[in-house]
Amino acid sequence: MTARLYAVADIGPDREDPRECFALVRDEIRKADIAFCQLEVNLTERGARLPQVRHTHRAKASTADALKDAGFTVVSFSGNHCMDWGRDGFFDTIDALKGAGLQVAGVGANIQEARAPVIEEANGVRVAFLAYNSILPANYWAEADRPGCAPMRAWTIYEQIEPDQPGTPCRVHTHANRADVAAIVADIKAAREIADVVVMSIHWGIHFIPAVLADYQAEVAHAAIDAGVDLILGHHAHVLKGIEVYRGKPIFYSMGNFAIDLRMTPEHAQGKGFREIQALSPGWVPDFDSLYNFPPDSRMTLVVTADATPRGLANIGFLPAFINRDAQPEILKACDPRFGQVVDYLRWATEAAGLETGLRTEGDTVLINLMGAP
Repeated sequence: MTARLYAVADIGPDREDPRECFALVRDEIRKADIAFCQLEVNLTERGARLPQVRHTHRAKASTADALKDAGFTVVSFSGNHCMDWGRDGFFDTIDALKGAGLQVAGVGANIQEARAPVIEEANGVRVAFLAYNSILPANYWAEADRPGCAPMRAWTIYEQIEPDQPGTPCRVHTHANRADVAAIVADIKAAREIADVVVMSIHWGIHFIPAVLADYQAEVAHAAIDAGVDLILGHHAHVLKGIEVYRGKPIFYSMGNFAIDLRMTPEHAQGKGFREIQALSPGWVPDFDSLYNFPPDSRMTLVVTADATPRGLANIGFLPAFINRDAQPEILKACDPRFGQVVDYLRWATEAAGLETGLRTEGDTVLINLMGAP
């Protein structure tokens, strides 16, 4: 018994027909028995934009049907945009996704619902999905009597390198919220009792800055794998980050973008908020005629692939992909020069983060050496 599993990162349509986002990948995604994605927009026409929101847009409820049509079966809504349009937008999004026949992970009317696993069964194999979020505007996380996402909070400490030299650079340290780690460990152990495979999705990390990982990410990832997770799917950073294998289990620290529309106007490009973010990534030049206004590194992406069996995951790897100016991802063939560009970038990001993970190409797929470095 084997079920084919695919997973991609951030999706956020902002166009009349959201099905166009998946025109170049639909046929491939549909080959999966179970396909996962992270939703970055509210599917609603209601609600008011919350004051703590830095950047957001909203999409039509028909986006849920477009996701289903593209072959996706499980959607995480556990991210830093889940409450952008208030409770109305939050619940409209969940209702639209469920109405399209999609499973929704990482959010709920209360913390118990947000932490509950989503179970997908295909070909006799049960796969549990848990989803968490570390990028947390105020009051976006669920509590016993409040809707929101399942949190994995982290704290930041700034250490001045030269204490006797005012204004000099500092080291940045992060550490995970112990209560949130304990909750995740409990969730994973409970999911292991009812599933053959446990997959954890997490919205986390340092956006736009190439390669760099935050301390808390390895802390959380290792605790999750120690508790029984088989695969960790990271997103939010908008660029690919390194891959780690810990105790034979892969951690995709960031799968990059996948299908996000981001329009840009000259007025927005001159705004203080955008210029602060733009400075994080070298070579980021707005393209006012494009639907995809992200840094050059953000053009590279991937589709995680694996075979789910009653004994766990096998043949874990990825399909390199590239995002065009219309914000459409395209899965690449090994003969395409961009294929090698994506693989080389991932190797560099992995090594730059101090990780040792072996990658090998078989046909049009890149497989991960789960025994460690080559």
